[in-house]
Amino acid sequence: MTAEMFPKEKTIDLRKKHIGPSCKVFFSHDPIKIVRAKGQYMYDENGVRYLDCINNVAHVGHSHPMVVKAGAEQMELLNTNSRFLHDNLVQYAQRLQATLPEKLSVCYFVNSGSEANDLALRLAWEYTGHKDVITLDNAYHGHVSSLINISPYKFHQLANAEQSKSVHVALSPDLYRGNYRQDHPDPATAYADDVNNLIQKAHEKGHKVQNKNADKLQQCVCARVLPYQCTVPLPHRHVHQAGGLFIADEVQVGFGRVGTHFWAFQLQGEDFVPDIVTMGKPIGNGHPMSCVVTTREVAEAFKNSGMEYFNTFGGNPVSCAIGLAVLDVIEKEDLQGNALRVGGYLMRLLEQQKEKHPLVGDIRGRGLFVGAELVRDRVKLTPATAEAQDIIYKLKEQHILLSADGPHRNVLKFKPPMCFSEEDADMVVEKIDQILTGTLSCHCGTMARSFIMSIIFFFTDIEKALGLQMPSTVHTENGSHKRNVSLALAPSPQSLWHSQI
Repeated sequence: MTAEMFPKEKTIDLRKKHIGPSCKVFFSHDPIKIVRAKGQYMYDENGVRYLDCINNVAHVGHSHPMVVKAGAEQMELLNTNSRFLHDNLVQYAQRLQATLPEKLSVCYFVNSGSEANDLALRLAWEYTGHKDVITLDNAYHGHVSSLINISPYKFHQLANAEQSKSVHVALSPDLYRGNYRQDHPDPATAYADDVNNLIQKAHEKGHKVQNKNADKLQQCVCARVLPYQCTVPLPHRHVHQAGGLFIADEVQVGFGRVGTHFWAFQLQGEDFVPDIVTMGKPIGNGHPMSCVVTTREVAEAFKNSGMEYFNTFGGNPVSCAIGLAVLDVIEKEDLQGNALRVGGYLMRLLEQQKEKHPLVGDIRGRGLFVGAELVRDRVKLTPATAEAQDIIYKLKEQHILLSADGPHRNVLKFKPPMCFSEEDADMVVEKIDQILTGTLSCHCGTMARSFIMSIIFFFTDIEKALGLQMPSTVHTENGSHKRNVSLALAPSPQSLWHSQI
């Protein structure tokens, strides 16, 4: 039976009445009511089609028929918990393990990325006997209490919150605006040394580090590629020497999204194998499921704690059938290859925008996980936060859905379904170009226009309004290292990453 379709205004009113006020919606000043989706497109209650550049949960495309069929057929037969034997559970575990290094062989199925990361912490606690954690600045690992404590992206927002003494925040290996940038002679070692210094300071205070949590592509700072040796081998070695474990959070970037590899941690080379890997979001293409994979040694230590682990819904037959179908679609439709091809094409288009528009300060990412950072000044790196919001609202009026993220909310973040095409990339970047040059007229709704007017001088040309021009060179400084950098040809974090391999 189809649920009643409310008018949009009633949906908004009921949401305000019954849904927690901290649960936000996209485009809050003029939200979209989505009623169906297919592939890389979403449709509102009036049938208007939007290109989805936001949704990395619908990994193989919204409402993919193979995934829908697998879930429906299994639901007609059986859905129960994993205390009963069922082939779907072991078949799916076997298929997942085949994508990973051999030592990562034991699976725990759960229901969300937050649940996976919380369980990963428990595994590490039991194995090491310690609870101190090293996390990267601006990292986000989930919404449960144990993860808010290790997610600077979240706990920095809390008024009067004190950082836990067992949590040690390492510098984010940011070659664009971090402590050690592109002009540093050896930024990889500098960032790795910061991790080692945190370990030594913790030991001096009587603490023992149990693990290092890492976003392999820093997700909430928008597709920052960690420079080679910033995560491996040096920090990995430091953590192991201190008796800790290394957790790779693949909740947003796994399952082929980076293009060249199935898992983002594999970007760091064949010799790097984390002790625990967590997965979520894309694993079920919108179905709530997730997984933790670890070594036999860590799993045995967890069992020896004496506490049985049971999860009512984790690894149920329907979830596993859906997970198997997602893997089938990725392989059958070569979606990892598509991420490599289309992601590379998107990056090239955005680099052209960087050469053309001074507001575009940095382009970074891998595959179909890409960030474009906007700045008002390429020397001072002043975040163009209001301008980023202006752009995403104008894109929405052109039926393109894109989000802005990062500590300053000034990074345009591309993480579309993996069926995203070169034609889609052309359309998005063309609209961004038109917005930046003032050739795209705005047909904003009244509420959206009022909001935009309140945060930015609403001129027809953003860059002219800001007085931005494209000079040929700038002079930059980083500590004692100085150089002249061609703005159009300045190396991105990705090019430095490649140069250090």
